[in-house]
Amino acid sequence: MSLAAVLLLALGTGCSSGSSGSGSSEKGRVTEKPGGRAGAKASATKGTDGRPVDIVRAAVAKARATSARIDGTVVVRGGDGESVLSLAGPFDLAADRGRLSVDFPDGAVDHMDEVFDEVKVYLSQAVPQGHWAVIDRAKARAHSLLRAPLNDPEHVLRQASAIRDVSDRGTTTIDGRPVHLFGGTLDHRTLTLGLADEHRERLDTAREAMGGGLPASALVWVDEAGRPARVELSATLPTESVVVTLNLTDFGTSVKVTVPDASRTTPTDSVSGVLPG
Repeated sequence: MSLAAVLLLALGTGCSSGSSGSGSSEKGRVTEKPGGRAGAKASATKGTDGRPVDIVRAAVAKARATSARIDGTVVVRGGDGESVLSLAGPFDLAADRGRLSVDFPDGAVDHMDEVFDEVKVYLSQAVPQGHWAVIDRAKARAHSLLRAPLNDPEHVLRQASAIRDVSDRGTTTIDGRPVHLFGGTLDHRTLTLGLADEHRERLDTAREAMGGGLPASALVWVDEAGRPARVELSATLPTESVVVTLNLTDFGTSVKVTVPDASRTTPTDSVSGVLPG
């Protein structure tokens, strides 16, 4: 098998739609420009010894102790063009409960709703209409590179907290809010966190073909309150690139979750596909 074929299998996206929208962190709701205020760093470092890695991990821990509005994208670029998956909704990270709406902006794949209720995740199904699949959260696995199982934002935050070789990238702004940017790398264990066994094996093969390493990085923008305003994880390979972005706003807002009635749910042990990851 060629290196290109191995890498395509490892990514396992199968979702390229040829969309012309970038879906990147520079497009849409979030904009960024140089500048910002030094106060962003001063607030971010409060309560730490000032090491960049400690600042990032403290910020992620602070987010996971509260709730937030999640707006995210998964962007895959390759020889067939670009595909952009979007997800959005309120999430109580401390209580492990939330709601997400998952879409492809160009309408290539049906919309899907997800309800997270502690140990269970409910996924809306197009057929039959109004029915839901339900899976134990601990059993969910991802089926492509840098996809969180069932788009779980807590999974992305866990990966971000494992950042290594962290450096201070300076101050900037997001939507006019001052933030401080930190960047680093992700090791192979973090890159494959939650990946299904067969896809992990393919990625391991790709890793060996590339001489023992897959380039992957993380960026975390920390706001004045010491919380992550944005997290971006990326991996760039010879045939494909993947960028996962989460924007977090409205921290501390109450999140209400309504679980589908049991009569409209079907238990399952495995979920795969473009929308659930």
